[in-house]
Amino acid sequence: MKKIGLSLLAVGSLSACATGMINQQMTSRTVMQYPIETAMLNIYNKAYSDEVQALVDGQRVTVVTQVTPKGAMRFNNKSVQGAEVVTITKINAQIVDKTVGINYFTLAPLVFHGFTSDIGEYSVTTQTTPIPKTAKIGDASTYLTEHVYSDSSQRKAINTYTQTWSLKQASPATAWLCIENSENLLLSYDPEGTSTECYEINAKGEILASNVTLNGDETIVFKSK
Repeated sequence: MKKIGLSLLAVGSLSACATGMINQQMTSRTVMQYPIETAMLNIYNKAYSDEVQALVDGQRVTVVTQVTPKGAMRFNNKSVQGAEVVTITKINAQIVDKTVGINYFTLAPLVFHGFTSDIGEYSVTTQTTPIPKTAKIGDASTYLTEHVYSDSSQRKAINTYTQTWSLKQASPATAWLCIENSENLLLSYDPEGTSTECYEINAKGEILASNVTLNGDETIVFKSK
């Protein structure tokens, strides 16, 4: 199958007691647990659009992603739900690439089954670990292996990679849900690196912002506008 920091200025006139009270209040407002399954549904299943940008070799590269639910479908002889993902890449506002794919999954619990692409690729997913309903800051898990074939006959394997989710604090009330791919899925000329999609979520699992980091010969970070 997409940095916020908090700094506190210590004011010398505050007493140690007052400072302690402020720290205690800050800590009491910090959310440590987030709904991972709901957030992933919001990313992969719900109608969703996103736009991230980066400056690469002096040119502004923009990646626009739009997800459209397709409802009940059949995939790999299974009854599943589908969601179409359209990805458009622009360089200096000019469209240079467009891809269309469909992710397939079942609900309750959320299980991914694979994807198909507009160039014929056919992927079958083995979900190795359940996606948790909730997770705490610092939690992480490798949760699926993707086997990609040249077409639906599944005779010619062209790729295999894993995905790992992790949860990191973004602010006292938000977290970064990051999904790391063991291969650089977004740079065809440098597939040996990794790519990581991070989504800032709140306690309801709503998506607030995103960024994509591509690690290869160089690191490129795309950030939401």
